[in-house]
Amino acid sequence: EIASCLVGSEMCIRDRDDLVGYAIRRAQIVIYEDFLNALAPWDITPQRFSSLSLIAANANLKLTDLARILGIARSGAVQIVNQLQDLGYVERQEAEHDKRAYSLAMTPAGETVLAEITRAVKAHDARISAQLSAAQKHQLIGLLGKLG
Repeated sequence: EIASCLVGSEMCIRDRDDLVGYAIRRAQIVIYEDFLNALAPWDITPQRFSSLSLIAANANLKLTDLARILGIARSGAVQIVNQLQDLGYVERQEAEHDKRAYSLAMTPAGETVLAEITRAVKAHDARISAQLSAAQKHQLIGLLGKLG
């Protein structure tokens, strides 16, 4: 039951038990907090992790492409890349076919740390889904895919 009641209080929110969005949001808060705690040693947020993964998987990725893939404004992507560059994980390089643009590349330190972070993310995922069977995990991913 997702209902939350304060001990010694009449304040309950049982009327939200059947709201899908409410249940997802409550789960998301717990999952997000665990994710942040798991990746705190590297100062990595979900957007930084996604960006690192995309840069590592796509050689010569341009900043505008990163922004498009993430679904954020170019200025937001600039901020993320600046943070990753300050951490020493990525670098900007002149684009081969467009001297006005920059390609993004992982640094050796970024490659190493991405492997460590990926292990931490997998451990986080195992923690948050430990009470689900493999079939339930598959079903949950499928159901969530239908929502967005």
